Amino acid sequence: MTAFGATVREATATRSPAPQVLARCRALVRPALMEAVGRSHPWVGEMAGYSFGWCGVGGVPAAGSGGKGIRQALAILGAEAAGAPARAGVPAAVAVELVHAFSLLHDDIMDGDPTRRGRATVWKAYGTGPAVLAGDALFALAVETLALQPPPAGADAVRLLSAALGDLVRGQADDLLFATRPWSGPRRVRPDAYRAMAEGKTGALLGCAAALGAVLGGASPAAAAALDRAGRHLGVAFQVVDDVLGIWGDPAVTGKPVHGDLRERKKTFPVLAALDSPGPAARRLAVVLERDGDPGEAAVLVEAAGGRAAALAEAGRQVAAAESALADAPLSAGAVRDLRSLVGFAVRRDL
Repeated sequence: MTAFGATVREATATRSPAPQVLARCRALVRPALMEAVGRSHPWVGEMAGYSFGWCGVGGVPAAGSGGKGIRQALAILGAEAAGAPARAGVPAAVAVELVHAFSLLHDDIMDGDPTRRGRATVWKAYGTGPAVLAGDALFALAVETLALQPPPAGADAVRLLSAALGDLVRGQADDLLFATRPWSGPRRVRPDAYRAMAEGKTGALLGCAAALGAVLGGASPAAAAALDRAGRHLGVAFQVVDDVLGIWGDPAVTGKPVHGDLRERKKTFPVLAALDSPGPAARRLAVVLERDGDPGEAAVLVEAAGGRAAALAEAGRQVAAAESALADAPLSAGAVRDLRSLVGFAVRRDL
């Protein structure tokens, strides 16, 4: 067993099964999320419903997957960790789900992705302009949802979300700029820069979700900050694991072709860690990448240069850091058990 596997197994042992936690939170949040989307323009609401998997083009009801719901679960558990009832975290869960959907709509446009979760992305189904509009509407609904909460928690929540969105934008900007940088030389992307990007692009909203729930649940600033740290570490681990699956994952599980990220020339953590290592495999890998060579050969070289092992070790360190943040905070023990289970579940994806 790898060190990462041992860390995740410890994180999930003797705790509430994460799928049950996710199902409980989804059932609690979905009515409020649908109510929020229903406040928007009917056409915009249809596109939002399509993005959540509730309907097809034209508004025909559908039973598609809207994702696991990890962010909304973090918000609910954040409220429970503060000693509040789960319902106190529902507005936070709605807000982060709306922001997450907004970010995916815009990400798919920026990346040119034609499909998500097995069907056409919103911009492919409705057009680029409408998809941008739908994303903007979801963002506005998220802010409104938090602004409607009683003071001072509502205002604190809006400030917290605004800060997280700033980090998310910075992370996304860095990710886009990474594509313009060379594979070798002094301007190449280093693993430390990637960690900072992943914390912003993925970790900021995960940390914000847990902290928002805690704030609306009346948590102390120290407790909310600890939950934010845990979520940010989880985000980096999640992104690194996603990178491993993007190269070596089973297409039947990931929905992506073998070596998909290498075919798309993505600067992912395993590749960057491999390029940062000494030895002939790293040097040969740089040559293959610079010449737009065979993805299969590149995958072999990434592994030979230690990129896969380095990525799994990094994910393990980030999971351990998330665990430590939860352990050191004044939080409800039951909710922390569920949070720790969720951490393990989020990163253990058929590695």
